[in-house]
Amino acid sequence: MTWRERCGAKLVAIETALAHVKSGDVVAVSPYTTTPYTLCEGLKSRVRKGGLDRVRVDHLASLTSWTEPDLAGIIELHDNYATPPNRVAAHAGDMEYLPIGLWRSYEAPAGLEAKPDVFLVPVSPPDAHGYCSFGPGVWLSPTFVRNSKLVVAEVQEDFIRTFGENYVHVDEIDFFVEGVIPTGAAPGDAPSDEEVSQVEAICTQVAVELVNDGDTLQMGVGTVSAALGPFLDFRNDLGVQTELITGGIAELVKKGVVNGRRKSLHPGKVVGSALVALDPSELMQIHENPVFELYDFGYTDDLRRLIQQDNFVTVNNALVVDLTGQVSAEAFDHRPYTGVGGQTVFMIAGAYSPGGKSISVVPSSSIPSGSDARVSRIVDCLAPGTPVTVPRTYVDYIVTEFGIAELRGKTLKGRARALCDVAHPDFQDSLRDRARELYGA
Repeated sequence: MTWRERCGAKLVAIETALAHVKSGDVVAVSPYTTTPYTLCEGLKSRVRKGGLDRVRVDHLASLTSWTEPDLAGIIELHDNYATPPNRVAAHAGDMEYLPIGLWRSYEAPAGLEAKPDVFLVPVSPPDAHGYCSFGPGVWLSPTFVRNSKLVVAEVQEDFIRTFGENYVHVDEIDFFVEGVIPTGAAPGDAPSDEEVSQVEAICTQVAVELVNDGDTLQMGVGTVSAALGPFLDFRNDLGVQTELITGGIAELVKKGVVNGRRKSLHPGKVVGSALVALDPSELMQIHENPVFELYDFGYTDDLRRLIQQDNFVTVNNALVVDLTGQVSAEAFDHRPYTGVGGQTVFMIAGAYSPGGKSISVVPSSSIPSGSDARVSRIVDCLAPGTPVTVPRTYVDYIVTEFGIAELRGKTLKGRARALCDVAHPDFQDSLRDRARELYGA
């Protein structure tokens, strides 16, 4: 029996499935790397043809644009990330940006519709027992499948299967449509030699100086933190308990470096909610590998569970850090650039964990796009309106390519001095002057 036969009468044309979306509906959409592009484009096409009004789309970390001019006034996007397709709209106030940072097991976070009218999600073909996989990302899909009035799934034939909660039965889905294999986002600019050296220097310091054998790690998405995996191959008995499983982890499992023997939570398993920025060979290493388990986002990011993990080392990207250790990972000023995600809860868990550490990694400086002027990523004070993603009380270490600033247990003067020492040399003198003015450091 083919997968199409297993879907039976539920496999319909996309126009038939999306005809059930009504004006005034709230449509939840699977997030980020499991954006159901076929269904999204189908819904936008229906809007453009007329007949729909006031459709609210709850699409976290959307990788498709819902804010194009011809959709304005009809589709209202609610999103917790200012991703490139919708970032201009976020800055202009043309979408509803949600600064979500609190996640509870099997609950839609406040600000999202708990019981959407429609849920759009990509899945694998059903197996012989009628079970589909959510592929490389579970996210909030189990919660929305249970709570939505109508579930429409697009089938992606190349989706992998994992253990954990990465399954849904055909009986729980109202309609299936055939998914068109997405071409993917256009590749970004290749990193400069300086950016590569910054990543190498920061990750080497974290791996050598701050991670110990037997630690359990969380590594956030981001240019630096997501690159940490390959730098850990000399370590032993590491565990991974995270939100996003990043590149290099599958190879560390294969080598026995990551075995989870000393984990408090899910010993012996690599646990996350989604796989991000993995090449096809890494995905196939994870496919049906019982070591890897994917769970609902609210399960992996529930602080009540995370604080039970001993020796928990959490490593996350910062955009900008002030001289007291306050971290913004969302914006350089009042305009959202990314989002909160699970960073806040993981950093709190790392700081709280016996034997654990919370680590923010950040290049000391950068040259913004379209500018020739270098700017410091360590600043005296955050610019007006800049959100604090991680309060200074939960930041143990800041790491730049110039060193490690240990903040835990330090006074404001001590913090400011430590951060000046790891700033880019071009800015150290001016930062020290400001540290003396502000804190007498």
